[in-house]
Amino acid sequence: MKTNRRRLWLAGLGALCLAVALPTLAEESRDGLANVRQKGRLRVAVYKDFPPYSFDGRGIDVDLGMALAERLGVRAEIAWSSAGEDMSDDLRNMVWKGHYLGTQPSDVMLHVPLDDHLGAQNDKVRIFAPYHVEALALARVPSRVPEPAGSAAVALNAFTREKVGVEGASGSDGFLMGVLNGRLRENVVHYRSVSLAVSGLRAGEVAAVMAPRGELEAALQGDGIYPVSVVKMPELRADRWALAMAVKSDDGTLAEALTAALIDLQQDGTVARIFKRYGVTHQLPGG
Repeated sequence: MKTNRRRLWLAGLGALCLAVALPTLAEESRDGLANVRQKGRLRVAVYKDFPPYSFDGRGIDVDLGMALAERLGVRAEIAWSSAGEDMSDDLRNMVWKGHYLGTQPSDVMLHVPLDDHLGAQNDKVRIFAPYHVEALALARVPSRVPEPAGSAAVALNAFTREKVGVEGASGSDGFLMGVLNGRLRENVVHYRSVSLAVSGLRAGEVAAVMAPRGELEAALQGDGIYPVSVVKMPELRADRWALAMAVKSDDGTLAEALTAALIDLQQDGTVARIFKRYGVTHQLPGG
């Protein structure tokens, strides 16, 4: 499933740059902001079927895109996009070139990992303005699975006897299937989505679910019976990653305006309220 391939990539990120900084503007930058204002709209690319960030006409990224457009004095046009084979495909299809089937590129794309390696591989885009830090987490039945701590051998020992649910072909799936030389494989239960895995947790099919924290929190809808803990262990290449925006590399004025708009939205509490609306703990970059 292509969406899961993207999530697998996200979960395997290397070094993260979490600073919120104004982008460095090249002298040859075109006036992307003037183009947006002339059109009277900001075309915002988001992923299809990706709760709680973008799904059923709503979501965190959808609401954030609308709030950013409002700050720029234009209306938001939400462009629902399917995930490609990897993030470079998505940046090409959604930001700087458009899809070969005819879909036009957007002015800005949300939910882009702020990663030095990804940026170096994609010189036709500018990745900037992180707005949230996502983290790998575990929702669990506390009487059966202790809070994860220490090395994988200690933190995941419960899954040598208990079942753990994951979304198939996700980063959590790949990690649990391979860690400890594959000792946990027989107890890893695959579901089509995080929400279905959480349903399996509630039904007693599994004792825990591993997934990105935001997706778990949204699926649980504040159900305190199953505590959610961030997973940290030396065997993980990365346990958290920053989510940012991307525009064309020469859209410097637009990047600057969006960064300023995001800072305003963070300072007046709008961003925090958007995350709270979907039951997700907002984690500021650098916080």
